[in-house]
Amino acid sequence: MRIVVVGDVMLDVDLSGEATRLSPDAPVPVVDISGVRRRAGGAGLVARMLAQDGWPVTLVTVLGDDDAGSQLRTHLAGVQLVAGTSGYPSPVKTRVRAGSHPVVRFDQGCERTPIPDVSPAMLRAVEEAGVVIVADYGRGLAANPQLRGLLGRLAGSVPIVWDPHPSGPEPVPGVAVVTPNISEATKAVQAAGNVPTSVEGVAQVLLERWRSQAVLVTKGEEGAVLLQQGDASSRAVPAPRVEAGDPCGAGDRLAAGLAVHLLAGRDLPEAAALAVHDAADFLAAGGVSALPDTQGQDADPDHQRGAPGRGRRTTEPLLLARSVRENGGKVVATGGCFDLIHAGHIRSLAAARELGDCLIVCLNSDDSVRRLKGPQRPIIGQHDRAELLLAMECVDAVMVFDEDTPEAALDRLRPDLWVKGGDYKGARLPEADLVERWGGRCLTVPFHPARSTTGLADALAKVS
Repeated sequence: MRIVVVGDVMLDVDLSGEATRLSPDAPVPVVDISGVRRRAGGAGLVARMLAQDGWPVTLVTVLGDDDAGSQLRTHLAGVQLVAGTSGYPSPVKTRVRAGSHPVVRFDQGCERTPIPDVSPAMLRAVEEAGVVIVADYGRGLAANPQLRGLLGRLAGSVPIVWDPHPSGPEPVPGVAVVTPNISEATKAVQAAGNVPTSVEGVAQVLLERWRSQAVLVTKGEEGAVLLQQGDASSRAVPAPRVEAGDPCGAGDRLAAGLAVHLLAGRDLPEAAALAVHDAADFLAAGGVSALPDTQGQDADPDHQRGAPGRGRRTTEPLLLARSVRENGGKVVATGGCFDLIHAGHIRSLAAARELGDCLIVCLNSDDSVRRLKGPQRPIIGQHDRAELLLAMECVDAVMVFDEDTPEAALDRLRPDLWVKGGDYKGARLPEADLVERWGGRCLTVPFHPARSTTGLADALAKVS
C-alpha cells in the first residue's frame, strides 16, 4: 500500500517581495525581499504533497553531504526517506518573485553529474511499493541500470507513473503511464526529424517509442491528451478554469494524483481526469506558495505507517477503505444529500463512526440531488458539502456519486457496515441485498425528530 517516489531532489528557495523602482546601475527592477521560503523540490515536492495528504510515502533518492542536503532532510519531515549519497553538491534553485510574478532564477550545483549508485536499501524500498512515481529531474538517478532493471520487472505488476525530463533517460518499457508536458513531449520527438503537427500525433510517436501502456501529454490550462495502447484514438482530458499566477508544481501534483487514483483501483481514464482536477485545485489554492512550511516539524507516525481512521484525513475513499481493511479494521459507510447540515446529521454521523475504524460518506452529486428533490436543490453545491463533511472529526472520506441511489458507489466501496438514520427503523434498507452480497451488514443509528434539511430550508426561507 505504500507509494514510493523515485527521483532527483533539489532545494527550492523562494525570495518574495515587491518591486517599485528600477536599479540606478541598470534598467532592472529592484525587489525588496520581505519573505524567504525553502522547500524540497523535484521528487521531494511530490513526496511532500503525498505526505501532506496523509498517504504512506517513501522517497528513494540521493542527497549531497552538504548544508543544502541537510536542509532537504529537514524539509522532508513526514516522509520516509531512503537516501544514498550523491557525492556531489545538492542542487539549489533560487527564485525571485515580485508579487506573484517571477523575476529571475539562480541555479547552483545543477550541472550534469555522473549516474549515482543505488544501495540495497533503496532497491528494497522500491520492491515494497504498491505504486511507483518516477520523478525524473535529469540528475541521473532514473538512468541507474540496477534501478531501471528493477522498475522494468515491476512494471507488469505495479502501476508506475513516469514523469520524464528532457535531460533524463527514456522510461523503461511497460510503465502504466508517462506524463510529459507538451514542451517535453515535442522535444522528445524532435530527434526523429518528423514532428507531428498535433498533440495526438506526438503522443502516438511517444507511445510507440517508449512502449509504455499509456502516454498522458499535459497542456496546462487546456488539460491533457491521453493515449493508451490498443486505442484507436486519443482522449481529451479537460481541465477546469482556474486563476493561477505560478504553474510551478502542477506536474508534480498531477503525478501524485495519478498514483493515488491508480492505487485505489481506478482505471487510467478516470484516474487521469481526477488527477487533472487535482492539479487545477492545487494551483487554485495557491500552488507551491500555499504549501505549509515543514521546517522543524517531526514526522507524523500515523503518516509513516499509513494508519487507518482518525490518523488520516483524506478525500480518497477507495484507497482509505482498502488500507483500513488490510490493517484489520472495519469500514463504515453512510449516505445522503447533506444539503444543509444540521445537528441531526452530526449526531447520526458521530454514531456511525463509532461502529468501525473509518466512516466514508456517499454523497449525492448536484445532478443527483436535483433529480431527487427538484430544480431548486441543492442549496449548497457538492464541493462545499463535501468540504463541510470532511471538516467533521467523525468523517474520514467523502465519495460523490451521480446516480439516484448509492448502489453503484457501494459496489465499488464494499463497506463492512452500511448505516442509515433510524427513520428507516423497522424497514429493510433498500441496499440490504447488495451489501449482504459481500458479507456486509446494514444498521440504523438513532433518528432525531424535528431536525431535517427541509425544515431548516423552510425556516431560512421565512427570514430571507
